[in-house]
Amino acid sequence: MNDETSVIQDSATSGEPSPKPDAGGEAVLKKKRSKGGAKAALAAVEARIGYKFTDSALLTTAFTHVSALKPATRHRADSYQRLEFLGDHVLGLVISDMLYRAYPKADEGELSKRLADLVRKESCADVAKSLGLLEDIKLGAVGAGAGARLRKSVLGDICEAVIGAIYLDGGHAAAAQFVERNWLERMRKPRRPLRDPKTVLQEWAQSKGLPTPVYREVERTGPHHDPQFRVAVDLPGLDPAEGVGGSKRAAEKVAASVMIEREGVSGASNDN
Repeated sequence: MNDETSVIQDSATSGEPSPKPDAGGEAVLKKKRSKGGAKAALAAVEARIGYKFTDSALLTTAFTHVSALKPATRHRADSYQRLEFLGDHVLGLVISDMLYRAYPKADEGELSKRLADLVRKESCADVAKSLGLLEDIKLGAVGAGAGARLRKSVLGDICEAVIGAIYLDGGHAAAAQFVERNWLERMRKPRRPLRDPKTVLQEWAQSKGLPTPVYREVERTGPHHDPQFRVAVDLPGLDPAEGVGGSKRAAEKVAASVMIEREGVSGASNDN
């Protein structure tokens, strides 16, 4: 029996009201309850992803969108983005190893196509959905509709951030176990040919009586030997869609994929 229960029982026996905690005591109780709730929420996420963190702060960061950071001290490094960068590469390495071992007769081209299908954002988002991670994403103050759309758009990134967090906390073996659990069945499915998203978008635009999509470079960043391109695709009557890649063509394909997904166009890629 804890002290709080004891006080309640003593009060009920004596018929006198139990003493109320002072303002400071109420604040302490609220803080304890808040911490208890946060721990329970983290434990629930750990149960779903199948990994218990030594450093739970990594898991919290993996789910934190930059909009949720305090404006006065906002730093993008405190959001999921750095973990996503790491997780993206860890995922690529683990999947590459899985493919290499699973398909000993496949050539480099075949392995590359399978890899591209398995590590694309849609595949990562599917894994995150299957684990029920959508509502765990921490956003800043946005409207309900905007928040729902934002959560869906970053779901694949969050999945990669979780992989990065597991890698930092438990090493390559722990991250590989997570990836194998969630990608093995996807890897074993027969691969259907993927269509170039630019081609799919162009065919869809023509079917709607729209002109050919126009791609324009918005920004180029990074060093000369390793540039990053941000490209937008425009179609009349639709909001532009943007993509980032290591080449203009790669960025154009991402931009086309973004518009395809947003407009609900089918046929661009293999559905897992």
